[in-house]
Amino acid sequence: MNKRRIAVIVAGIDQRYQSEILEGIQSSAEECSLEFSVFVSFIRNMENLGHDTGEFNIFSLPDFRNFDGAVLLTNTIDYPPVVTRILSCITAAGIPTVSVDNDVPGMLHIGIDNKAAMRKITEHFIKDHGFTRFNYISGPADNPESADRLAGFLEVLEENNITIERNRIYYGDFRAPTGKAAAEFFLRYEPEMPQAIICANDVMAAAAIDKLSQAGYRVPEDIAFSGFDHSFHLHDYRVELTTVSRPLKLSGQLACRMLRNHFNGIAQERSVIMEMKPRFTESCGCPSDSEVSISDLRTINYNHYRRGENTQYYLSVLNRLSSGLLGCSTFEEYIAALRTFIVEIDPDEFYFCLCDNWDADTLNEGRVSVRTDDNSAFTRYTPEMLVPIAYKDRKFMNVDRIKTSDLLPDFVKDDPPGKMYYFIPLHFGTRCLGYMALRITRISVHNSMFQSWCISMSNSLENIRKMMALEFAVKRLGRLYAQDTFSGIYNRNGFVEATDMQYKMCIDQHRSIMLMFIDLDGLKKINDTYGHSVGDTAICCIADILRDSCTHGEIYCRFGGDEFIVFGADYTDDNAKALTEQILHNIDYVNEKGQNPFVLSASTGYVIANPHPGEDIFDFVTAADQKMYLEKRKKHSKYLKS
Repeated sequence: MNKRRIAVIVAGIDQRYQSEILEGIQSSAEECSLEFSVFVSFIRNMENLGHDTGEFNIFSLPDFRNFDGAVLLTNTIDYPPVVTRILSCITAAGIPTVSVDNDVPGMLHIGIDNKAAMRKITEHFIKDHGFTRFNYISGPADNPESADRLAGFLEVLEENNITIERNRIYYGDFRAPTGKAAAEFFLRYEPEMPQAIICANDVMAAAAIDKLSQAGYRVPEDIAFSGFDHSFHLHDYRVELTTVSRPLKLSGQLACRMLRNHFNGIAQERSVIMEMKPRFTESCGCPSDSEVSISDLRTINYNHYRRGENTQYYLSVLNRLSSGLLGCSTFEEYIAALRTFIVEIDPDEFYFCLCDNWDADTLNEGRVSVRTDDNSAFTRYTPEMLVPIAYKDRKFMNVDRIKTSDLLPDFVKDDPPGKMYYFIPLHFGTRCLGYMALRITRISVHNSMFQSWCISMSNSLENIRKMMALEFAVKRLGRLYAQDTFSGIYNRNGFVEATDMQYKMCIDQHRSIMLMFIDLDGLKKINDTYGHSVGDTAICCIADILRDSCTHGEIYCRFGGDEFIVFGADYTDDNAKALTEQILHNIDYVNEKGQNPFVLSASTGYVIANPHPGEDIFDFVTAADQKMYLEKRKKHSKYLKS
């Protein structure tokens, strides 16, 4: 069977819920002949408008029409406009999609009965423990799972004639900081602490317990607690949490099988409700029913030890990565440092993909930088991506650029099924820099350290971009100082800088110099007859002629409105005459083409001398000007076509 490409949308992969579902997907990918592309945002809601907009932009990267199916964990995204946009794109693509927990009409669905499970927890607290005074720590108000759990809790309270004040319900985001914030809120504003606090998940429950313990409250003696999701394994926390166990890994595996069934035309139910099991234990006052042997405790301790070792490893690598990348002053140094880091972590595959306008408004040697006045262009992925790093099977591959819609280089298309690629945004604020794509099996990416790595890469890349932009700005200012912005050749300042060293060497080494003065004939008459725009064309024609004529190291500039000068070292009179003839020949060539309404003409004069200390180069410019003036007086041309 040919492999099918499946897109996965998820936020916050450092949480157990997302991590276990992704592990389930990975474990069944090969048997179902699927390849997964996981598009990851590290944030779930819009708290920092600039940064979070750039983070959510990763969900605009996939063209779902290029995928065979999708798995959505949109319940991990707490910003409805982003979810709406994702669902709209999926629907437009018309691909089979499994939505985990959020039941979306027209899509396959894997879910749980959140309300029923929370009812069982709440009924247990009331009927078995006799609690009547509750506080509740909820997830986001607009999250369907969170809303169902809160509804189940409130229904049971109402059925038992128990009232709860609005300020006893705290809305968090399923993460630990909001669990701590909820406990602080209750401590600060509640005149009487509750008998029990029911939480929408274990992570918030654990954080709240820690904060209340610091304030002197004991669990369950002073306040009973419950969580949801069974996030902590046996003895992983200070107290065994009363919670609801759910088969997260099985949900991921089932998503694979439902897609396989769809592709194979096998009939199946659109929606599957997974079994959930309440677990009543120490945090609500029930006895623990777990039996733990010495061997079990040793295994638990060893797992904690390994997690600590892994954390230290991540911190060590992160510190080296951050210092290495932030110490770079050029893009080439940055890429070299990043390649060293890639070799150290040794992913199965790694692709560093940059928008082809990532360095717009910078001076990037070796290629022309794309520039645009449309600032919104910098917030989107460009149609093509530059790929300065492509790493596969412990080898760096040469890839210049790819189509953004392809996501990965062509050489991965024929790989066998079972792979899972993570796509991580590279951005700074709202500015889209590109993305990273990686496949890694040696170490886990489902942790906050991996997020820190990715943030470090984005920040250091932006640092390099700003340094390049500053360098470009300095050079551009230098060009404005030294370059005639109209004709593109040196102006007087640029001429002085460019000739300074050669002129001094000619003085020191007693070498000859040549100064030629060139005056465009009849510029005023051209301007008066045809307008200044045509006169400007005449000036640019002389500048172009000097570019074509001065091919032996001469330095030339626009000296004034219609005046130009040329400097040459080690010149003889024959050399000067040859240059004069070449300039006049090129003027004739311009006239022969007949593209201008005027007849181009110029007067020239030159001097050859051996400069001495104390003589200024403009002394010779003046002398050349005088010779040019003598030639000009001899002319009787009207400079205009008849």
